[in-house]
Amino acid sequence: MKNRYQLTQMNITGFRRLFSVDMEMRPLTVMIGANGVGKTSVLEVFSLLSASAKGQLKNILSKFGGISDILTSDKADVARFNISMARPASTPLSYSLTLNLKGMSYEIGSETLTQENPDSFVSPSQYIDANRTDIRYFRPEDNKLVRPTWEHSPFETSLFQMPKLSQTPEFFRQQLADITYYSAHALNVGYHAPIRLPQKMQPATHPGHHGEDLVTCLFYLRETDRTRFEIIEDTLAVAFPSFERLDFPPVAAGTLAMTWKDKNFSKPLYMNQLSEGILRFLWLIALLHSPDLSAVTLIDEPEVSLHPQLLSILTDAMSEASEHTQLIVATHSERLIRFLEPGQVLVLDQENGLAQVKWADMLDLEAWLEEYALDELWRMGRLGGRI
Repeated sequence: MKNRYQLTQMNITGFRRLFSVDMEMRPLTVMIGANGVGKTSVLEVFSLLSASAKGQLKNILSKFGGISDILTSDKADVARFNISMARPASTPLSYSLTLNLKGMSYEIGSETLTQENPDSFVSPSQYIDANRTDIRYFRPEDNKLVRPTWEHSPFETSLFQMPKLSQTPEFFRQQLADITYYSAHALNVGYHAPIRLPQKMQPATHPGHHGEDLVTCLFYLRETDRTRFEIIEDTLAVAFPSFERLDFPPVAAGTLAMTWKDKNFSKPLYMNQLSEGILRFLWLIALLHSPDLSAVTLIDEPEVSLHPQLLSILTDAMSEASEHTQLIVATHSERLIRFLEPGQVLVLDQENGLAQVKWADMLDLEAWLEEYALDELWRMGRLGGRI
């Protein structure tokens, strides 16, 4: 993985079905489980933390239906999130955020950001120490925690509002803010969708959440990063043996189309002629090979509309991408996990309506894996994660 921060631990309390969940985070986390067990809720937690680091906590809570809708029903009036991040050539950081139900609204009950001290006999360094209206943050020139001298919003985190004077908390904030969520379900592949239309010629390093920059991205990679572009074309050739190449004919001043050359046809196919499955696969492969993936990338159900034979190629691309981004994926596909290692699969179950999590490599599967693939064990109920 690149020289960047990496999530190592996540503790979630009181969020939907995630009433009390503690999970180790790894470079590639593929979550499996029945519908309604909490996979999407895990992705929502990361989206919430990302929004909070951008000063959008109030907006995302409203999008989720308000704090009363995110709290574990009948069991919680507080949602708490604790995350730990490893730091290159330094000690880990720990961040905690508590959201309290307050009347019809919410309040930030507590918030801390600390860094372990390499000397175990010395207390951790504190960058944020907040408890309701008692807000203190680290100011380098004073070398101590001080109260804010500006008007502090009670509805946004101190992490977002903290002056950008100290390098460590600002880098941490950026890592949270850059968490990016992609949903294969949300990808519009209709006849008039942006992914099928000519696109403006401009620098782009990822295909966009809705494929609105797919053509631009692939053309830009061809011109600036030929090796990466050739890897994408090679991947397409493995997935679709009749595939020959991608071309980018101009259609107007500053606008490009993209064509798919198939060995079986004399004329190339334009984007509006490609199947839904090909478009989705092309978007995913371009995304996973993007040179500018965020530190943490979330993908919900990448298997949507894909032929099962494409999933082995997709998991290879996911494993490669996890060397550059911490990849967290939710899936319902048995076939997809066939091509993964147990240490990449996080199983979500329910107990009394509440989520329980466990890594597949923590189960006693060694003897079973001598005779069965991972997806077969899931179908047999050996992994859990089923109704």
